[in-house]
Amino acid sequence: MDWYMMNCELLATCSALGYLEGDVYHREPDCLESVKDLIRYLRHEDETRDVRQQLGAAQILQNDLLPIMVQYPQDKVLFDAVIRLMVNLTQPALLCFGKVPADAASRHHFLQVLSYLQAYKEAFASEKVFGVLSEKLYDLLQLDWEQRQEEDTLLIERILLLLRNVLHVPPDPAEEQGVDGDASVHDRVLWALHISGMDDLLKFLASAQTEQQWALHVLEIISLMFRDQSPEELAALGQGQAADEHGEDTRELESLRQRELAEKRARVLQRPSRHSRFRGSYVLQGLKAIGDQDIIFHKGLHNLKSYSHDLGKEPRRVPRRRQAAPETEPPRRSARNVRLFLRHFCQDFLEGCYNRLMLLVKDQLVREKAQQHDETYYLWASAFFMAFNRRRGFRPELVSETVGVRAFHFIEQNLTAYYEMALMDKKEAATWARRMHLALKAYQELLRTVQEMDRSPEQAVRDSSQVIKSNIFYLMEYRQLFLTLFRKFDETKQPRSFLRDLVETAHLFLRMLERFCRGRASLVVQSKRVRRRRKKPLVAAAPAPQPPELEELWAALAPQLQGCLQGEVPLPEDMVPFDAASEVPVDEQRAAALLQIQGCLRDGRVPPALRLLRAARDVWPEGDVFGAPDAGPAEETRLLREILFAPLPQPAPPEAEEPEEEEEEEEEEETVQVSEKEFNFLDYLKQFACAPVVRALVLLLRGYERNSPRTNHCAARLLHRLARDLRMEALLFQLSLFATFHRLLSDPAAAAHQELVALAKFILGKFFALAATNKKAFVELLFWKSPAVVWEMTQGYGSLREGEGAVRSRVPPWTPQEEQELRELYWKYKEVEGQDVVAAILAQLSVPGRTRRQVVKQLVRLGLATSARDFPRDRKGTRIVLWTQEQEEELTRLFEEFQGSDDVLGSIMKHLTARRSRARVVEKLLALGLVAERKELYKKRRRKGQGPPTPGAAGAPAVPAQDSSAEDGDSEEDEEDDEEEDDEGEEGPMEEHGAPQEGAGGRLVYRLHREGLEGPLRWLQTCLRRTAGDREEDGASHPVPLVPLTEENEDAMENRRFRALLRQLGLRPPASEQESFWRIPAALTPQQLRRAAASITHRGPDPPGSPQGLLESPGCPQDLDAAAAQAPAGLGSDSESEDPVAVPSPVQPGTKRRRELDSEDEAMGSSGTEPAPAAPGSEEDEAEEPQPPGRRKRVRRVEEEEEED
Repeated sequence: MDWYMMNCELLATCSALGYLEGDVYHREPDCLESVKDLIRYLRHEDETRDVRQQLGAAQILQNDLLPIMVQYPQDKVLFDAVIRLMVNLTQPALLCFGKVPADAASRHHFLQVLSYLQAYKEAFASEKVFGVLSEKLYDLLQLDWEQRQEEDTLLIERILLLLRNVLHVPPDPAEEQGVDGDASVHDRVLWALHISGMDDLLKFLASAQTEQQWALHVLEIISLMFRDQSPEELAALGQGQAADEHGEDTRELESLRQRELAEKRARVLQRPSRHSRFRGSYVLQGLKAIGDQDIIFHKGLHNLKSYSHDLGKEPRRVPRRRQAAPETEPPRRSARNVRLFLRHFCQDFLEGCYNRLMLLVKDQLVREKAQQHDETYYLWASAFFMAFNRRRGFRPELVSETVGVRAFHFIEQNLTAYYEMALMDKKEAATWARRMHLALKAYQELLRTVQEMDRSPEQAVRDSSQVIKSNIFYLMEYRQLFLTLFRKFDETKQPRSFLRDLVETAHLFLRMLERFCRGRASLVVQSKRVRRRRKKPLVAAAPAPQPPELEELWAALAPQLQGCLQGEVPLPEDMVPFDAASEVPVDEQRAAALLQIQGCLRDGRVPPALRLLRAARDVWPEGDVFGAPDAGPAEETRLLREILFAPLPQPAPPEAEEPEEEEEEEEEEETVQVSEKEFNFLDYLKQFACAPVVRALVLLLRGYERNSPRTNHCAARLLHRLARDLRMEALLFQLSLFATFHRLLSDPAAAAHQELVALAKFILGKFFALAATNKKAFVELLFWKSPAVVWEMTQGYGSLREGEGAVRSRVPPWTPQEEQELRELYWKYKEVEGQDVVAAILAQLSVPGRTRRQVVKQLVRLGLATSARDFPRDRKGTRIVLWTQEQEEELTRLFEEFQGSDDVLGSIMKHLTARRSRARVVEKLLALGLVAERKELYKKRRRKGQGPPTPGAAGAPAVPAQDSSAEDGDSEEDEEDDEEEDDEGEEGPMEEHGAPQEGAGGRLVYRLHREGLEGPLRWLQTCLRRTAGDREEDGASHPVPLVPLTEENEDAMENRRFRALLRQLGLRPPASEQESFWRIPAALTPQQLRRAAASITHRGPDPPGSPQGLLESPGCPQDLDAAAAQAPAGLGSDSESEDPVAVPSPVQPGTKRRRELDSEDEAMGSSGTEPAPAAPGSEEDEAEEPQPPGRRKRVRRVEEEEEED
C-alpha cells in the first residue's frame, strides 16, 4: 500500500487542522475537533499501524502539530490535545509492535514507523519547541499541590513522556555517519533542551520534596540523555585532559602507521627480480596435493606464505543461531559544547539530586510501584554516576546511597535473576543478556568505588570500605558469582563487551580479595562438608511382650525405681515431653509422652521414665493424667507400673519390600556440617582452572587489536595467575590460543602489547619443553583440559590411577582377568529372558565392591554394549502395567467399600493386592468412571483433635485418623518414580498453601534431619529470617522465590517430605508453567516468618510414636476419661525471638501480586545473609555448576558419579 495516498476521512481531518504560511500557522475553526479525531483514529489502527504511517508520511507533526503548539500555547485545551496526540505519535516502535517482528512484511512496517520517528526527532531539535515546553512545565510546577488540578498533573506527565519518547528514538546510521565531535541529531536535541532550561527543571523534579512521583520518569529521561556518553570522558573534560585525548588518538594513529609501514616493507622484500609473467612454477616438498604427489605452486615465491588449501573455496556460512551476538552501539564523542553541558549537569545532579533520587527509585522498585524492568534504569544510573564521581575527584558522600552491602545485595540479586531467566527463556535470551550486562557494569563500578574508598585520606571512609569487603568476601554468593557467569557464557547470546566487562570485573575482584587476605593473618569464611554413609536396613519391630514377661521386667526394675525415688540415682535433666514448635497437637503430644515413658520402662531405663513422668505432670496438670501435683513415691510407682502394663498402640513398622524389587545398590544418606574455616586464596583460585574460564579468556584475546590496554592486561593477568601462580601452564596449551600468539608475535605493532608478548613467550617455552619429553602434547593441543589432565600431561599418564598424583581415583582399575570374567558372564546371561543381566553379573563377580554403574560403563568400553541405555534399571511400582479383570473388580470393590471414608485413595492403596502407584490407581478410577475428577479423591481434612477415634484395645487411648502427609512420608510411595510425584503434586488445591499451619515443623523436621537434610533446613530457615528482616526494614511485602543454586538444595526441593514441610509453613508452590520455584507469599508477616523459621529448629529426637499419627487423647490405667481434658493454651513469645515459640495463628492469604524471579544465595538461598558455602577449592566447588531448574533425578545421578570417580 502506498502510504502517501491517505484515507479520505484522514485526509479531510488533517486538512481541517489549518495551514502554514511562512512561519505563521493559521488554524481552522475545527482545529481542536480535528486533533481529537486524529487521537480517535490512532486508537483504532490495525496491527500494521496504518494510521500512524499515513500521518508520518504526510508529516503532520512537523507541518501542523509543532507550529500549533508553538504559536497557540495560551489555548489550554488545544495545547493539551496536541500534546496528547504527539505523545501517541512519538511512541517507540517497540511499544507499538511489542517486539521486533520476525516476518518480512511486519518488519517492513516496523522499520517504516521507525523512520518516521527519526524524522520527528529531527523536527524537535528546535529551541522554540523546547522553549514552549519548558515554560509550560515551569508554570505547572509553580502551582502548589492544593492548587494543582488533575488535568495539570496529567499534562506534566505527558510533557515528560513526550520528552522521553523523543530522546528514545535511535539514531539513523545511514544519515549520521559523521566522525566524533560532530553534532548529531541527538546532540542538537540535547542542546535545544539545555538552551530552553529544561535540564534545570529536571534537576528540580529530582530534588523537590513534593515531586517524588516523577522520580522514575526523570531517571529514565536522564539515562536517555547520556545514552551515547562515556562517564570517564565526561569527567576528564575540562581538567586539562584535552592533551590526553589528543595523545590517545596520536598513539592509535601511530600504531596504524607502523602496521602500514611494515606491510610496505614486506611487499618490497617480496618483490621478484623479474617480470611477474615469468614467475615460474615450484614444487612444495612435504605438502601433498589431492593425490600422493607434492603440490605444484604456480605463483611467485612472495605469495608462498599465504598459501592454503582453502584458497578459492567459498567460506562456510555460519548459521544464524551460531553467529556471535551483535555488539551494542559504542559510545560516540559528541560536540564539545554538548559534552560540557552534560558534564555540568552531572556535577549538579550528583551534588543535589543523586542520593535522594536513587533512594526514591529503589523504594518504588521494592514496593512494586514501578513498571516491569524499570530496575535497569537504576542499574545504569548507579554505574554511570559512580564512575563519573570516581573520575571527578571522588567524593564518597555524593554516592553514599548506592554504596554498601545492601547495594551489593540488590545488584547481585538482579544479576542472578537475569542469569536464571536467560537460561529458561531461550527466545529472549539476548534481551536478558543485555540486562545482565547492565547489572554486571553496576557491580563492577561498585567494586571500583569500594577500591577507591581504600585510598581515601579519611579513616572513616577506609573503615567503611573494610566493613563492606569483609561482608562480600565472607558470603559464598559473591565469590561464586564470576565462576557461574564464566561457565555459562554463550557468545551467541552475550556480546564481546559483556565478556570484556566480566573479565575486568573478575580481575578486580580477585585483586581486591588477594590484597584483603594478604593484609590479615587469616580470613574466616563459611564452609560446609557433606558426609555420606550407608543407610542401615530397617529392622521390623519386635512383638509386644506378654504379661508374664512384663511381670519379670517389673520385678527387675523395682530396685532401680526404689533408688530413683529415694534420690540415690540422679535423674537426667534433658527430658522434655512437650515441644511448642512441633506440628503435633498438644493432645497428641500427651499421648506421645505416655508412649515415651512406656518405651523407657520396657528398655530398662527407669531414671528417664521417672523424669518424663514428673515433667509431663508439670506440663499437663489438668485431670491428673500423670498423677496429682503432690503425688508421692507410692503413687508414682503405681502409675509407672500401670503405664508399663497398658496395651498402648505401638507405631506400625514399615512394610517390608518384596525381595525382587530391592535395589542392587545400597542407598546413602548425607549429613551436611556447616562450619567456619580459614580461607585460602590459592584454593579459591583453583576453581578458575577450568575449561570454560580459559575458553572465555582465549575468545577475548582473539581480538587483542581491538581491545583496550586495560582489557588485555586483565585477560593476561588472569591467564598468568592460572599458569604461574597455580603452576598449571599446560592448562593453556590450546591450539586456538597458540594461533592468537602466532598472530601477536608476527604483528608489526606488537610493541604496544608487551605484556601479551611476554605471556606468549613464557607459555610457548613451557610447551616446547614439555613436548621434548611428552610427544602426545601436540595432540593435547586440540582439546580443552582440566586440572586432572594437566597433571597427567606433566607427571605421566596414569599417575592419578596409580596414586602418584595429588588426587587418587576411588575407582579401582579393571585388570585383564576381571575384563575376561566380565565378558564370560555377559555372554552367559545375555540371552536369559526376564533377568537383569547386570544384576546377575554383579552376583557372580569374583571381586566384590563393584557397582552397577561401573559394570555398565566397563561393558560399554569393551564394546559389548552401545550405551548404558541397553541396561535399563527396573523401577519400583512399574512392573505391573496391565490391569486384569480380577484386579479391576478388586479396585471397584475397594472403592465402594471406602467411598465414604476421609481418605479414599489411601485406604484403597493399603488394601490393594497388587502394588501400584497412586498415579496409576487414580488413572484407572477415572477410566472406570468411578470418579469424575481427581478432586473426589483428595483427603478430606478436618480440624485437628476432632477426628473420629478408632477403637483400640481395652483401656488404651484411641488412635486418630492418619494425616495424609505422614502417610505419604512413610508409605511405599517414597520409592515411586518422578512422574508419580508430579501427578500427586498437582492434585492438591492451591488454597492449602495460603497460610502456615499450626504447629508446622516438628516431626517433619526430625525426619528430614534423619535423612541428612540439615543443610537445606538451615537454608530454608535463613531464607525465612532474611525475608522477615527485609519486610520489617523495607515495610513492603512481595513474593520471594526460593531459588536452590546448589545441588543439595535442589535435591531437597525434590524430596516429598521437604515439600510437605514447605506447604505446612505456608509457602506456595509454582502457580503455572511460567514459574519454576516455590515462593514465600506476600501475605506472611515478619512475625509469622520468624515463628516459622523457629519452628523448624531441630530439638533432638522426637518421642517414639507412630509415623502415621500419634495418639489423640492420652489415657492411663487409673483414669482414661481424664485423657480428654482440655490442653493448656499455647505459650506466648516475643515476635522478635528466633527460639522455638508457640505456633502462629493462620492468616488469610493476601491477593496475588506481580511475581518476580529473584535469585537468592547460592549456598543458603538468600543474599546478604550468612549462607553455608562449600569450602573454597574443594571438589564440590570445582564440580559444582548451576543447572537450569526443573532437572529431575539429581540425587541418584550425583551418587553414581561419585561411585564412578
